[in-house]
Amino acid sequence: MKKIEEITYLYEIAKSLSGTIDLKKSLYSVLEIISKSLGMRRGTITILNPLRDEIQIQVAHGLSRSAMQRGKYKPGEGITGRVIQQGKAFVVPKISEEPLFLNRTASRRQTQEEVSFICVPIKKGQQVVGALSVDLPFDPSFDLNKGRRRLTVIATMLAQWVINLETLQLEREALHEENLRLQQQLASKHRITNIVGNSNKMREVFQMISQVCRSNATVLIRGESGTGKELVANAIHFNSPRAKHAFVKVNCAALPATLIESELFGHEKGAFTGAIKQKRGKFELANKGTIFLDEIGSIGLDVQVNLLRVLQEKEFERVGGIQTIKADVRIIAATSKNLEQAVEDETFRGDLYYRLNVFPIYLPPLRERKTDILLLADHFLENYARENSKDIRRFSTPAIDMLMQYHWPGNVRELENCIERAVLLCEGGVIRSYHLPPTLQTGEQSDTVPARSLEEAVAGLEREMIIDTLKNTRGNMATAAELLQTTVRKFTYKAKKYRVDFRQYR
Repeated sequence: MKKIEEITYLYEIAKSLSGTIDLKKSLYSVLEIISKSLGMRRGTITILNPLRDEIQIQVAHGLSRSAMQRGKYKPGEGITGRVIQQGKAFVVPKISEEPLFLNRTASRRQTQEEVSFICVPIKKGQQVVGALSVDLPFDPSFDLNKGRRRLTVIATMLAQWVINLETLQLEREALHEENLRLQQQLASKHRITNIVGNSNKMREVFQMISQVCRSNATVLIRGESGTGKELVANAIHFNSPRAKHAFVKVNCAALPATLIESELFGHEKGAFTGAIKQKRGKFELANKGTIFLDEIGSIGLDVQVNLLRVLQEKEFERVGGIQTIKADVRIIAATSKNLEQAVEDETFRGDLYYRLNVFPIYLPPLRERKTDILLLADHFLENYARENSKDIRRFSTPAIDMLMQYHWPGNVRELENCIERAVLLCEGGVIRSYHLPPTLQTGEQSDTVPARSLEEAVAGLEREMIIDTLKNTRGNMATAAELLQTTVRKFTYKAKKYRVDFRQYR
C-alpha cells in the first residue's frame, strides 16, 4: 500500500468514526473499510467484560449472528484470549498449522481456503479492553508484520469507541440486572401469602386469586372501601404471565368527568382547549401489561361506551384522533358500589357490567373476618414500630378487647390508621387501651358519655343492648328480638330510633 493510499485509508476510518454517534454503526463501517482495503474475509472486534471475566464478539464482518454468539472466550483462552491477557499482537501465517487457534465461531469449516490471521489488542493506557482481529487469504508475498502494524494503528484509533461501547454494555447489563432485581422484589412483595388473613372468607379469596392470576381473564373486585382491593389487584398482576410488563393504576373517582376519557385513551394535539401536544393514554402505557381501574362505578356513560369497545375489540382511538390503536391489556376493575343497582338505575351500562364481571372476587369487610383483626393489628404494629424506631412488642388485654369489640366501619384502612396513631402515642413496650382512638374507648356504639339524664341513660342502655344482641346474632333481627323478649316490630322501631343498622353486624 502506497503512502498516499495509506493516508487516504486512515482518513476514511477517522471520517467513519466521527460521522455518527452510533458506536456499533461506526465500528461496522471501519471493518467494512478494512475489508475493502486489505481484502479481509472476516473481521471481529471483541470486548472484555470484567464483571463476567469473559471475552465476547461485539462487532463482526463476514460472520452470522449465531457465529458471533458462539465467539466467547476466557482471558488466556485461544489466540484472542492470549492477546487480551498479554496485551501483545499475534500473527498466524496459516491457521491450519496453529494449535492455539480454536475456531470457536466455526466459520472456517465451510471453506478449504488457507487463511492468515492477525489479532492486535485494543488498549486504554496499559489496560487491554478488547481486540481487533482479521482473516486474510493466505498470500506468501504479503508482509503480515506490516499488516499487524497497520491494524495496531487502527486499534489505537478505535480505542475510545470500544471503551465507550464497553461502558454502554456494562451499564446495560447493570440496568438489566437492576430491572430483574426490582421485578423479583415486586413479585416477592406482592405474593398472595403477603396479604394478611387467616379467616375462612380470606382463604376463599386467596384461592380465587391463585386460580385467576395465571389467566388473562377480566377480574372485578368487589368490597367496601378500605378492604384491600388494590392489594388483590397487585397480587393478581405480579403473579401473572404479564408481571414483567407495566401495571398501570387509575383511580376513576379521583378524575373529573371531563378528563377521564383523555386520561384513559389519550388525546391528539388540539383535540380540546389546553391540548398543546399529543398525549398517550393509560391503555397505551399498559400495553402487554395490566390496567387497574379503581372505583369503576363512578365513570360516566359516555366513557363506558369506549371502555366496552376496548374490552371487546382490544382497540380505541385517542380523543380527537382517527388512528385506531391496538391494546393488549388485561383489565382488573374494582368498586365499592352496588353495580347491579346502578344497572337498574341506568347509570351503568348492563353490557359493560357483564363484560367486567367475568371473574368476580368479593372482599369481606373486617367485621365479617373477626379472626383476622389481631393478625392485622400485629402486622401493622410491627411495621410502624420499625418505621418509628420503637420497641413496642404487644397489645394489652383491654386494648385487645377493644379492638375485637369494635365493628370497624372503615375496615382494614381504619385499623391501620388506628395502630399507627397508637404507635406514635405509645412510649413503652405495650399498646394500652388509652393509646387507642376515643371511638374505640367509649364509642358511639356504647354511648358511655358521663353526666347523662335518666332518659339519656335509659336510651344508652337500650342502644347498647340492641347492638350487643345484634353482634351475638350476627344481625338477625328476629333472633335478637327473641333474646330481648320483645317483638320484632318493637325491636325494629328501637333500632331505627337509635340509628343502629343491623346489616353492619352480619
